[in-house]
Amino acid sequence: MVRGTDCPPRRCALRHPPRILPPSSLNGPGQDRNGLTSRVAIIGAGPSGMAQLRAFESARHTGREMPEIVCFEKQADWGGQWNFTWRTGMDAHGEPVHSSMYRNLWSNGPKEALEFAEYTFDEHFGRPISSYPPRAVLWDYINGRVEKSDVKQYVRFNTVVRWVQYNEDTNTFSVTVHDMAANRTETSEFDYVVVGSGHFSYPNVPEFAGIETFPGSLRHAHDFRGAEALADKDVLLIGASYSAEDIGVQAYKMGARSVTFSYRTQPMGFDWPKGMREVPLVERFEGSTVHFSDGTSGEFDAVVLCTGYLHHYPFLPSDLALDSPNCLYPDGLYRGVVSEANDRLFYLGAQDQWFTFNMFDAQAWFVRDVILGDFELPGPQARWQDMDAWRRRFSELNGPADEIRFQADYIRDLIELTDYPMFDLDEVVRIFLAWKHDKQVNILGYRDAVYPSVMTGTMAAVHHTPWLAELDDSLERYLSEPEPDDVDGLVDSPGSVDAA
Repeated sequence: MVRGTDCPPRRCALRHPPRILPPSSLNGPGQDRNGLTSRVAIIGAGPSGMAQLRAFESARHTGREMPEIVCFEKQADWGGQWNFTWRTGMDAHGEPVHSSMYRNLWSNGPKEALEFAEYTFDEHFGRPISSYPPRAVLWDYINGRVEKSDVKQYVRFNTVVRWVQYNEDTNTFSVTVHDMAANRTETSEFDYVVVGSGHFSYPNVPEFAGIETFPGSLRHAHDFRGAEALADKDVLLIGASYSAEDIGVQAYKMGARSVTFSYRTQPMGFDWPKGMREVPLVERFEGSTVHFSDGTSGEFDAVVLCTGYLHHYPFLPSDLALDSPNCLYPDGLYRGVVSEANDRLFYLGAQDQWFTFNMFDAQAWFVRDVILGDFELPGPQARWQDMDAWRRRFSELNGPADEIRFQADYIRDLIELTDYPMFDLDEVVRIFLAWKHDKQVNILGYRDAVYPSVMTGTMAAVHHTPWLAELDDSLERYLSEPEPDDVDGLVDSPGSVDAA
């Protein structure tokens, strides 16, 4: 799923060179500065953390010496955002719910743009599937790769990281965790820390005058779990990015009476069907009446705040925590992953994302090679110069096409430094641009388009049911072959999008 910010766009600022830090104390592969087996803590077992585990396992199969790896995951299973839960607010242990996933989510970007280079959809499913799978199918795919590689042994589930403290005297990190199943808190030492907890779980919740008087359903997209309850309702989505777009079309699909999008800077501009519209930003609430900045108003039964997410790392002190707006090249990360504050601290997936799973792989393979000593980090000044060059290029981007090519080049830069299989990134860019075009042509039917796999050349299958008519999102239904009478005439589809 393509994940970008729903917050107002902000550019990462160009900065002056940082203070010169001590040189890295990386030693031999899999060793700490004393020549002993090093220890690596991975925080989070979502797609980023799973990629890091897979990267280490890939190296182990080549006979390389491995560090001791421990991955801490606060949920009962891996998958991060893809680990759907009906809960909102707090989980069963009183911890903030991580996942923002909802029941009837389907991929909003072609699967061909996120496919793993070393574990294809063909390999996993044994046959072609459509280009836009539902949540359960994508979870099955990412789960299948790591199950096959047997890396679950490294994960401690139901274990939340409370605090990470860097120890200058030993050049190690003290990582304090709480095992919620055993109700036990413990601290242990690690030589490296990889933050794979993502940045789409801490909601950005703005204030609007009078919002406390709204009597209907009011929630942030983080707490949205399904559009079924929006049937026959007048729904307001505050936001103009991917969350608003997708929840809006889900609400329309599930029978909302009307869907209104309120934008801050500019409308999404799709060819919305009757019953869907875009208006400027909310000015104030008066009960169920919402007034907009253009002087119009409307009556609503439900409001969803699609106002984005914030970088939030409560387990890190301020001098180590990434502090950045949501953007394609966060400040303070060499090659997008190595912390400028401490070169033994790494972040995966901290960028806004056009690419997702395969970008996490490229990052994880690079981080692995830094930890194993296969890539020697340059000095702080050279790292700053590299970051500054990327930031300058980022500041000159003009629109989505530039952004997609920028991220493709970033991934290419990482892959060329590792043994991760190179794939045709230019073809992925072409698919992304075709996807953008398809959405402009038909916002309700673009998920019916099909594309060829960049990895295998296999053309995706046309799903047996148009997306707008498919109300069963289960893996079983998706992989079934229903009789024609079961799908014909369910609804009048707005027309499928031709394959690009």
